[in-house]
Amino acid sequence: MILIVDDKPENVYSLKKLLERKDFSVDTALSGEEALKKVLRKDYALIILDVQMPGIDGFEVAETLSGFSKTRDIPVIFLSAVNTDKKFIAKGYASGGIDYVTKPVDPDILLLKVKTFYRLYEQTLALNEIQQALRSEIEVRKNAQAELKARVDQLHLILESLPQIAFTANQDGQIDFVNNKWFRYSYTTDAFPATHEDDPSIWEEWSEAMLTHSPLEMEVRLKEIDVDVFRFFLLRITPIMEGDYVHKWVGTFTDIDDRKHVEKKKDEFLSIASHELKTPLTSIKAYAQLLDRAIKIEPQDPAFTYISRVQTQVGKLNSLVTDLLDISKIDNGKLKMNKKPFHFETLLTNVVDTICHTHEGTPLRIERTGDCIDRCIVGDEIRIEQVLINYLTNAIKYAPDSDRVLIKTSLYDRYVQIEVTDFGIGIPEHKQKDIFHKFYRVEESSLRFQGLGIGLYICSEIVRQHGGQYGLRSQLGEGSTFYFTLPLD
Repeated sequence: MILIVDDKPENVYSLKKLLERKDFSVDTALSGEEALKKVLRKDYALIILDVQMPGIDGFEVAETLSGFSKTRDIPVIFLSAVNTDKKFIAKGYASGGIDYVTKPVDPDILLLKVKTFYRLYEQTLALNEIQQALRSEIEVRKNAQAELKARVDQLHLILESLPQIAFTANQDGQIDFVNNKWFRYSYTTDAFPATHEDDPSIWEEWSEAMLTHSPLEMEVRLKEIDVDVFRFFLLRITPIMEGDYVHKWVGTFTDIDDRKHVEKKKDEFLSIASHELKTPLTSIKAYAQLLDRAIKIEPQDPAFTYISRVQTQVGKLNSLVTDLLDISKIDNGKLKMNKKPFHFETLLTNVVDTICHTHEGTPLRIERTGDCIDRCIVGDEIRIEQVLINYLTNAIKYAPDSDRVLIKTSLYDRYVQIEVTDFGIGIPEHKQKDIFHKFYRVEESSLRFQGLGIGLYICSEIVRQHGGQYGLRSQLGEGSTFYFTLPLD
């Protein structure tokens, strides 16, 4: 809006009509006092101010406006028909005016000046808004940087208090902080502590993880400076994400050497114990069979029941010892696969018959769906049978209130997939990732169902050595689906 200030109404009227024809919004004041009151209440883009007015003249009005922060930047054009002398023009500029126009006024010249100053005022407003936005942005960035620094300082304080070796790195993997324990294993922060020559490269493994923004977990051997003995450490490097981008990496080296030695001794004990148990167990099984054949006992005789139970329990014990031997072989890298072509459909039919015969006393329906695997697969037939039997036995075992198990087979271009679905107790989602680990059992089922938690671990190793994949889908209280794949090539 433009304010016209003149004590003569006819001058005000003519200027107002001139500007309104050019679509300018116009306000008027007939005295300096009225002008000051209006300027303090409203915002104006330009003031056209007559110099010669009774009371407060134009120079005094301009000087007063220049003393207020709200009005000091409003452009003022002086109009004068009397004070055309150079000294009055100079006084007009000194009092805060940006132009001095003498009467009679050329309308075209005045319009050009008004348009120019109006446009400059609009640009000034826009620049002020941009400047204010930049100030706000700078303030936000300062606050964000201060908050980020506080978080980083807190993270460093936490890492210093950890018993592990700890470090952080930027998004490119350059280490930017290490705690004091780092320097027990390295003189520099530019690279990782030296690892055993037989261990994989930390940087190479981490570089692959960086490509997918994935956490890294691996075992390495480190030794303290001036010490010749290497110890096992578990290295974990986790990305800190901001949206879809990695902001920072946080890593720790945890000493697991004592745990590794305990596990090694435990594995050695299991290996020795299972081997030692195998011989007398084989003898017990043989003698029980000989006793059954030597004594002609009628089925209704109690002795027949006792011998049958002995044979059943011996079979369970033999299966347990066999699993322990398999674990020993897996840990020592000696679980070998005797791979050769076999007909999968025949194998699956035999496994289902075996399961049905061993569960004759319970109502059981094993339903088959999916594709017919009418081609040979190269693999260890006995070991694949072991996986199928374990999956089906678990499906029956952990669904005691259900009489139905589903087997689904799917044939793809490069592999076959076998799924076994039960309708039992299910597995909590947060515990599914550990179900294939050695000796792991879900607490909710460990008290209700017997077992050592080694069957699925052995199955996973068998499938892995065949180049396949394994996993499960489960919902608590609704059952589980365990699956594995076998490559066709």
